[in-house]
Order: sequence, then structure tokens, then C-alpha cells
Amino acid sequence: MESFSYYPLFADLNGKKVVVVGGGRVAERKVQPLASAGAKVLLVSPELTDNIRRMAEDGRITVKERKFRPQDLDDAWLVVSATDDRDVQRLVVAETDKRRIFCNVVDIPEMCSFIVPSMVRRGDLCIAISTAGRSPAVAKRIRMDMEEAYPVIWGLYLQLLGRLREFILSTSADSDEKKRLCTALADPDILKWLTEDDWESITAWAETVCGQGAGKTVEDVRSNA
Repeated sequence: MESFSYYPLFADLNGKKVVVVGGGRVAERKVQPLASAGAKVLLVSPELTDNIRRMAEDGRITVKERKFRPQDLDDAWLVVSATDDRDVQRLVVAETDKRRIFCNVVDIPEMCSFIVPSMVRRGDLCIAISTAGRSPAVAKRIRMDMEEAYPVIWGLYLQLLGRLREFILSTSADSDEKKRLCTALADPDILKWLTEDDWESITAWAETVCGQGAGKTVEDVRSNA
């Protein structure tokens, strides 16, 4: 196999058409994160799981309960082939190549123009793990390690830092000062205080480091946590 490296990226699919071909359990797993990312999902399959039907009934996705047709790809940004029908797989790949649309054929890396990494999500934190298709089992093991290393509190941590960064950018006029203060937000003590539910220390730190009024931002995050 020719050696090459995948180029990692995070795609903004909000409001963009994504086509999923297939209606089984694998397709169901692929549809859910796409819909959560705000994609306009069109799923095409003659057979559907109950959960896929419910998602369609709830308006989260659009379903065409029939076999795939090339025109289903009109205006699509991304395609996922989640069917085990090899003829359909080949047709999907041929059509996406022709239209220059990125396509993932589930579990067949050599047919893909992109692969989906194993992921750990903690709110706005997303850690993507890939072995370039060499060993999904290793990717899964690393994901499990990352889930332990980055507990759920990291989602709240990033939410707080994001709000404090917005506060700094809106209240500080000097660009060097903004950079210094934004760098200071990575103080590991904040994560420790969050873990200990010590909001008093966080508020005091914010007022001292970020400036007067930052404590209100901390309280807003706390009240919505």
C-alpha cells in the first residue's frame, strides 16, 4: 500500500446537505452526530430502523424510502455510504468522484475520500483519534484513555474560558494586553477549582486577572451550568 498521511480537519456542516445511503444500524449511528452538527441530512434507503423513522418524524432528518439515485447527491457537501450492498457502494463512490464530493464508505478505507476518526467530546472540546484505518481497535483503546484523562468537567471548563475570553476582548483595548490575558485563562487552577466546585475562588481569580466585572461572567456561567 502506498504510504500517505490523512489531512485532519473539522468540518462546519451546519445547514449543509449531507447524504447518508443506507438505513440500518450503522447508518443510524452515522446520522445522529451529523444531525447534531446541524447538517441537513438526507437518508436514502428502502429499509429503515425504527430510530431512523422517529428521527424523520421529528423533523431531524429527511428520508427517501427507496434505492439510491445519483440525483440524490445534487447540492450535497458530504456523503456517507452505510450500506453493505457493494453495487450501491461502487455507484455512490463513482458519483461522488465525478461530482468532487467527499465520501466515506463505512469500514472500507480504500473506497473513502475521507475517514471518520474515533472521537471524545466534552462540550466544545472534541478530540479526534485516527490510526489511518490501520487499527480501529487501537483507536478505540486510545479513545477510552482520553475519556478518562478528560472528564466531563472539561465541557464546563471550556465554556467558562470562552465566556471570560469574550469578556477580555470586549473590555481591553490594547492588543498585547488582550493576548496576555487570554493566555492567562489556561491557568490549571481553574480546572481544579471547577472539579472541587469552588466557584468562590474562580470568581476571585477572574476579578483579579481579567478585570472588574469578570466575576459577573463567572456567575452567569455557574447559574447555567
